[in-house]
Amino acid sequence: MGNKITVNYDRSRSLELLRSGTYDQNSVFREGQEEAIRHIVEGRSRILVVQKTGWGKSFVYFIATMLLREAGSGPALLVSPLLSLMRNQILAAERMGVRALQITSANEDEWPEVEGRLKEDEADILLIAPERLHNEHFRAEVLAEIADRISLLVIDEAHCISDWGHDFRPHYRLIERIIRNLPPNLRLLATTATANDRVLEDLRVVLGPDLEVFRGDLNRPSLKLQTIHLAQQSERLAWLAEQIPLLPGSGIIYTLTVRDANQVAEWLQSQNIRVEAYTGKTGDRREELEQALLNNEVKALVATVALGMGFDKPDLAFVVHYQSPASVIAYYQQVGRAGRAIDTAYGVLLSGEEEAEIAEYFIDSAFPTLDEVNQVLSALEATPDGLSVPSLLAEVNVSKGRIDKTIALLSLEAPAPIAKVGTKWQLTAAVLSDEFWARAERLTQLRREEQSQMREYVMLEDGHMEYLISALDGELGAIQSPALPDLSVNTTPELVQQAIQFLRRISVPIEPRKQWPTGGLPLYDLQGIIPSGLRAESGKALCIWRDAGWGVVVQRGKYKYGRFADELVHACAQMLAEWSPQPPPQWVTCIPSRRHPDLVPEFASRLANLLQLPFHQVLEKSEDRAEQKLMANSSQQARNVDGSLSLCEGLIFESPVLLVDDMVDSRWTLTVAAWLLRSNGSGEVWPLALALAGGRS
Repeated sequence: MGNKITVNYDRSRSLELLRSGTYDQNSVFREGQEEAIRHIVEGRSRILVVQKTGWGKSFVYFIATMLLREAGSGPALLVSPLLSLMRNQILAAERMGVRALQITSANEDEWPEVEGRLKEDEADILLIAPERLHNEHFRAEVLAEIADRISLLVIDEAHCISDWGHDFRPHYRLIERIIRNLPPNLRLLATTATANDRVLEDLRVVLGPDLEVFRGDLNRPSLKLQTIHLAQQSERLAWLAEQIPLLPGSGIIYTLTVRDANQVAEWLQSQNIRVEAYTGKTGDRREELEQALLNNEVKALVATVALGMGFDKPDLAFVVHYQSPASVIAYYQQVGRAGRAIDTAYGVLLSGEEEAEIAEYFIDSAFPTLDEVNQVLSALEATPDGLSVPSLLAEVNVSKGRIDKTIALLSLEAPAPIAKVGTKWQLTAAVLSDEFWARAERLTQLRREEQSQMREYVMLEDGHMEYLISALDGELGAIQSPALPDLSVNTTPELVQQAIQFLRRISVPIEPRKQWPTGGLPLYDLQGIIPSGLRAESGKALCIWRDAGWGVVVQRGKYKYGRFADELVHACAQMLAEWSPQPPPQWVTCIPSRRHPDLVPEFASRLANLLQLPFHQVLEKSEDRAEQKLMANSSQQARNVDGSLSLCEGLIFESPVLLVDDMVDSRWTLTVAAWLLRSNGSGEVWPLALALAGGRS
C-alpha cells in the first residue's frame, strides 16, 4: 500500500491553507501544529499526535494531505469512528479546497459515484469508519484499487486501537493488521486526545517502533470543574431546571442512556428551556440539531456519547453530566468540548445512585460470556451449512444483541473461528485462542478500576483538573482555573416535587405484535401474520421497571411487600383516563401466574373496582414454564409461552376488555392472551401493565 515521493515542506502554502480553513487571515499555528505537518510532509517517520480536544488535529492532516497532493502524491485515507466526526471534518476540508469523500453506512446511494471519482483520482482524501475495513467489497473493489497510490494513512481517535484505551473498538483491530503489511516508509499519522502511558506503549507496538510522539499540554485553563452528588433523579432534574437558564451561552448535557436523554430533554422543555435530545436514535435530525447548537438556537443538546468525538463548537460555554461516565479519561474527552475558544466555561459532573448499575451493565455486557460463545459455536457445529442470525435466535437462548456482539468479536479474531458465507455464519478450522478470554478478563478488570477511579473523582472538593491530567499521565505543571464561582449544590423543594410528578406521569407504549415468530407456535398451530381482528391493541405501561418515578414502587410491591400499593391503582386509573382508548373497555381481566397466583388478580380487581368495571378471571396457566426473563430472545420467549395459556370454563364477554399484567417483557404473553380472548368472542383487547421490563437503552 502506498508510494512515497520526496516532498519539501512549503511553510507559506501551509499557513495559507490554515487561514483558508479558519476564515481568519490572521491565524497562526498553535504550538506543535506546524512541526507535525512538516514531519508528515517530509516523511521523517510515523507520528502520533496526542493533543487535547480543540487543539486542531484535523488541520494537521488536511493541510498535510493538501501539500502532498499538490506535490503529486496520491490520496490520503482517513479512518474515523463516528459519522458526526466525519461531517465536521468534510466541512473543514472543503474550506481549504480539499476534496474529501466518504464511504459510510449513511451514504450508500453515493458509493458508486465515490468509487468512480477515486478511480479517476478526483479525491484528495477518503474518509471511512473502521467497520468498512471488514467489508469484502470495500477491500476488494475500493481499497485494492487505490492501495498503491495512498500517500498518507490517518488513524483518528487512535486510542480506539488499544485494548487499554477507554474506548477500545474491536473493528480498530483490523487497522493493526493493515499496518503490519504497510511499507515501512509509508506516511502514517495517528491522533488522539486521550492516551495515557499504558495506551501509548500499546500504540508503539501497533504503529511501529520508530513512532514519534507529539504530546501537548493537557491543562484546560478555561474550564471551571465541579462535582455535585444528587442521588435522586428528581433532584438532578430540579437542579438542571434551576441552573441551566442561569449559565451563559449554550452547551451540552450528557446522559448515559438514550432513555435518560429523552426524559431530561422532555423535562427541561416542560420548564420552558430550549433543549433537544440527541442520541444514536436521532437519525436524520442529527445535522439539524448540531447546527442548532452551533448557531445558539438551543440552550443545550441533551445527548448521549453519540454527540462526542469530532463535534466542534469553539464557544461552547458548559458541559453538564447528568450521571458519571465510565472513566475519568472518557470524562476528560467529553468535558473538553467546552471552553475551547472562550476564556471561561463550566464543566459540572452530577452523580446519582443509578449510575453504578448502568456502569456495571456496560462492563458485564462488553464481552460475550463463555456460555454464549459455546452456545453459538455448538449451534454452528451442529449445522455445517451455517446459520443466519435469525436462525441462530431459534437455536440458542441468547439475545440478538448478544449474538451480534459474539459474532462480531469472534469474526475479528486472527485466525477467526467463524466466517460469513453469503447470509450465513459457518465454523472455520480455527480454534478460539485463550488470548480472547485473557483479553476479556483483563479489560473487564480495567473497566472496574476505571469505575473506581471515577468514584474518587466524584468525591473531590477541589483539584479536579489535576486529577484528570494525572489519570492521563500528563505533565501537571502550573494548573490554571478560571475565576468562576461554584454553582449552587442545592435544589428547590418545589422543583423537586414537580420533577417527581413529572417522572410519575410518563407512561410507556406497549406496541402490539403483528406476526407470529419464525417457525410459528406449533402447540397453538399458529404462524405467519396475526389477523388484525385477533391482535391486541396498542397498550400502556405505567413505567420502566425499577426506573425513577413509579418503577421502584412497582419493584417493592412485587418483591418486598407482595402487594401493589393503592397509589399504583390510582396512577393506573389516571393513566387510563388520559389515554382514553376507544372503544373504552367494559370489563377487566388479567394475565395469570402460578408463581404469584394472587398478586396481579388482586391488583386488577382493585383497579376494576376503582374504574367501576366488572373483573373476571378468564385466563389460566395450564402448566409451569420458566420465567420469561430467563428467555434471552424473542424466539425463545415465544416458544416459552406456546401452549401455556388457556381459557377458564365460563363466559367471554363480547365487549372491549382491559387486559392487566404487572410486567411486560417480550409481549408474547399479551399477544397469545389477546389471541385467545379475540378468538373466543371478546371485543378489543387493551393491554395495561405496571412496568415494562428491559431496563435502559
